[in-house]
Amino acid sequence: MTADRTDPVVTTPCGAVRGRREHGVAVFRGIPYAAPPFGPRRFRPPVPPAPWDGVRDAGSFGPTAPKPPYSEIFARYLSDPVVPGDDCLNLNVWTPEPDPGARLPVLVWLHGGALTRGSSAVPVYDGRGFARDGVVLVSVNYRLGVEGYGLFPDAPANLGLRDQLAALHWVHESIEAFGGDPGRITLAGQSAGAISVGALIASPRARGLFRRAVLQSGPPEALDRDKVRRMVRRMAARLKVPATAEAFAAVDRELLLRTQAEAGRFGGPVLGGPAFGIVVDGDLVPRDPLQALVEGDAARGAGLLMGWTRDEYRLWLVPGGLMEHVDRLGPVALAGAMARCRCGHEVVRGYRALHPGAGTAEIVGQMVTDHLLRRPLHRLADARPGSSYVYEFAWPSRLPGLGACHGLELGFVFDTGDTPESRRLAGEGAPQELADVLHAAWVRFVTDGDPGWQPWDGTHPVRVFGDGPPHTVHGPRDAELALWTAGAAPGQSPPAPDGSRAAELRATVRRLRRLSGVRGR
Repeated sequence: MTADRTDPVVTTPCGAVRGRREHGVAVFRGIPYAAPPFGPRRFRPPVPPAPWDGVRDAGSFGPTAPKPPYSEIFARYLSDPVVPGDDCLNLNVWTPEPDPGARLPVLVWLHGGALTRGSSAVPVYDGRGFARDGVVLVSVNYRLGVEGYGLFPDAPANLGLRDQLAALHWVHESIEAFGGDPGRITLAGQSAGAISVGALIASPRARGLFRRAVLQSGPPEALDRDKVRRMVRRMAARLKVPATAEAFAAVDRELLLRTQAEAGRFGGPVLGGPAFGIVVDGDLVPRDPLQALVEGDAARGAGLLMGWTRDEYRLWLVPGGLMEHVDRLGPVALAGAMARCRCGHEVVRGYRALHPGAGTAEIVGQMVTDHLLRRPLHRLADARPGSSYVYEFAWPSRLPGLGACHGLELGFVFDTGDTPESRRLAGEGAPQELADVLHAAWVRFVTDGDPGWQPWDGTHPVRVFGDGPPHTVHGPRDAELALWTAGAAPGQSPPAPDGSRAAELRATVRRLRRLSGVRGR
């Protein structure tokens, strides 16, 4: 697209940028918020970009962070564009009008993708719907995989999270020129993006940079440092280099991506396994984010909107026929789920009793989803009554077997259901009226902090979207979640199996990963 004299120009701290007018809103793409993280800056914290002279064109998406492609099975459902180039620490802005006096609410979006995939260029995340409705939408690229979340003795941890913090600082300092209000910033993300949001709002270094937060299908969490180190060591062994940032920085970028994909190919949300993730580093993440938010004063005055989909696990188990495979594995799969969830047979029996017609895969999927996602978000909502709002997305995809799976809600949140990329998950004929109400709820929350239903209290109100007209129910899945705390103190996990039983369950998980060949998102 060629710029012309009618296209908007905005001055940022590093120089002027020229955007485009599209669909009645102004769009600026590929604005650098930090310098390219390569060469001498590889595996180093982000630094400001070099200033430029003249007017920089911001008509196209900037480079995406290095990442391996989705497997062929998942690529049928998930879009992940690749834009080549080194200048990957960039962001995009959609605004009704770049008027410094507009003082509009701002939504900063962090994409998902297991911290190894994804980008702000995914068409589902187009921000025109938010800008149309009076919200300035900012979407962010950040370092992924080993480049962003590898743990080395000679480099800082959580580099991808540090990128996101740098972007948040840029927004706070620059968004007024685009029509936004730096005092009305909402930080939002889905899946790994929501995990990132949880870490940032819990971090003392992000204090004062946001007013509200949205966590969709991802809880505040920190991975065990040894788990991330094991992933790095696996890569180092395959590469035959030391497990140091200096050694990894000397490896060809494409080879590093292939090795990362090989080292993590049997990991996934349901079964765990090797992974990259946010870790406690004593600096940006001084303690476990969930503990900081539940037990401490972190983000105490911030409003929270938290959501999940009814059948999160189906995106991880349906592609490639894994639902049927897990059903065939039966007791092996259940033993793996117990190891993953650190629970005993009484939890499995409880799920069986509550879902008498469910197969093994459904029981395993719901158990793991409750353990990893719903229980932590319940804890967070319980710690923030009156300022937390919770919802469930329940509309089932038109595609066979997916149900209301992980990621399906995003085309409705952004009101981009007309894109081919949204239809990859939703199928044909997704209801526009559902997009209207879910998108409007997000707009209301970003604008004034109230999405339109009862805030969280002792009755556990949850707004349900997609199961008939939007309605509020009280305590959905509370019976399942209560199974986890039977015999344990409130807010604590049941004790983990010990001794030979723990070793047996770990071996079962390894066997299940090999048998299923699961490849996680």
